Amino acid sequence: MAKMVIFVGSDEPEKAFPPFMLGSGALATDMEVMLFFTMSGLNIVRKGGAEKIVLEGAPKTLPEFIDVMREFGAEMVACSAAFPIAGITEDDLVDGVECGGVATFVIQATEADVVLTF
Repeated sequence: MAKMVIFVGSDEPEKAFPPFMLGSGALATDMEVMLFFTMSGLNIVRKGGAEKIVLEGAPKTLPEFIDVMREFGAEMVACSAAFPIAGITEDDLVDGVECGGVATFVIQATEADVVLTF
């Protein structure tokens, strides 16, 4: 099975939505998907954070996209190394998001067929 790894480093709407749009498309084609959230991208998976990020005309809201990722088996990983920078802890994360360090991303990226960064 092909694998896509997506580096999500921003909560700016124009950068926060494409990882989910492309990731859900990859899931629809039976690709394995891992989203790695770091820096301000952690705000997307912070409880209550996705609701605050809006992009007019997007096909879904970020909370809806997060639900799609969970439902179809995408792996979502929050970068624990960036927790102090973003001012969050593991308890602040939405359900379905696991914690991992820099090595998690590096290992997954070296095994991936496609790596995207936002």
